[in-house]
Amino acid sequence: MADYKGIGYLRAKLVQKRTRVLMRYRYYEMKNAVRDFGLVTPPAFRAFSETLGWCGKAVDSLADRLAFREFRDDNFQLNGIYQMNNADVLFDSAILSSMVASCSFIYISPDANGFPRLQVIDGGNATGVLDPITGLLQEGYAVLQRSDSGAPVLEAYFTPGRTEYHQKGRGTIRTDKNDAPYPLLVPIIYRPDAARPFGHSRISRACMGIVQGALRTLKRSEISAEFYSFPQKYVLGLSADADPLDSWRATLSSMLQFTKDEDGDKPTVGQFTQQSMSPYTEQLRTFAALFAGETGLTLDDLGFVTDNPSSAEAIKASHENLRLAARKAQRTFGSGFLNAGYLAACVRDRYTYKREQLYLTRAVWEPVFEPDAATLSAIGDGVGKINGALPGYFGANNLRDLTGIAGES
Repeated sequence: MADYKGIGYLRAKLVQKRTRVLMRYRYYEMKNAVRDFGLVTPPAFRAFSETLGWCGKAVDSLADRLAFREFRDDNFQLNGIYQMNNADVLFDSAILSSMVASCSFIYISPDANGFPRLQVIDGGNATGVLDPITGLLQEGYAVLQRSDSGAPVLEAYFTPGRTEYHQKGRGTIRTDKNDAPYPLLVPIIYRPDAARPFGHSRISRACMGIVQGALRTLKRSEISAEFYSFPQKYVLGLSADADPLDSWRATLSSMLQFTKDEDGDKPTVGQFTQQSMSPYTEQLRTFAALFAGETGLTLDDLGFVTDNPSSAEAIKASHENLRLAARKAQRTFGSGFLNAGYLAACVRDRYTYKREQLYLTRAVWEPVFEPDAATLSAIGDGVGKINGALPGYFGANNLRDLTGIAGES
């Protein structure tokens, strides 16, 4: 029997990682609290909070550009498995969760007829021991159901050819055997490397720190707006026996009347210099520039209009870092989806295939940036010239990969 770390080890590992995952989801959903220094904030305003959707924008701007099309040279009919499992939602859900939590998992289980069912589990509810060679797990653990308080109610422990289900208070309630050579829990990882095989979150520490600074700036600007809306006024030279001035009425009134006293003197009315909101705007813009540099976005993406509407080529050029990040994500996600399809095929056919049998099959994605009419015209000219020099170099498949437009059959 293989030397497994066991479900207890994986439970503790998930508890350790879950806190960081939930924190990133709070930033994505704009539910994070503002860490106020409390040095100059009046007590009446300390409970006041602001929200900012930059972290959600950083994730969505990249996730929305990743559109999985199909598996090409699909010798094991993986496309059919995914189409039978609501592929439009499954791919998008796995990609989005991976970018927030650094990884998500596809949980595979057979239905009543033995056909594989695929379900996405976020990184806060599953973990495992990764095989760095194949990108598959050596053993895995997932929480399939939680109570209202967040405690695990139904858990699954995955090993090659075997899935155990544990229920709170009842222990192991069922054990399912399968023909897959790896656990039926497949990681979908965003930007893995040798030091962090389970990847990196799109919402980095820098993103969270920048958002905190921007939120404090917004909070200070809102507090200052209270004083900006009603600038302070003053009256000099009132006699000691004058009636007290109603400050609220004096602020809202358009006309105030002051009579001379018995000596013929009159009071002097003035107003303090009105506070400017410009420093807050400039500081917020600085935070936006830092966040844009961290995530490959532009200031226009974050709500700061900097130029006239751009062409498709200009938008693509300004998002070069975003395009490179999307290309990188396509490679790693494609490998994960292929691994999940491979194990699902083993479950469907009740046969232990070898991973290298799928070496011809590859994931195909839609273009990161859809071409406009001018780009299509330029592509057409280029394709005509290249095919004139090398007949048949461009065909239906690579043209669709370039343009994202399927030809009429």
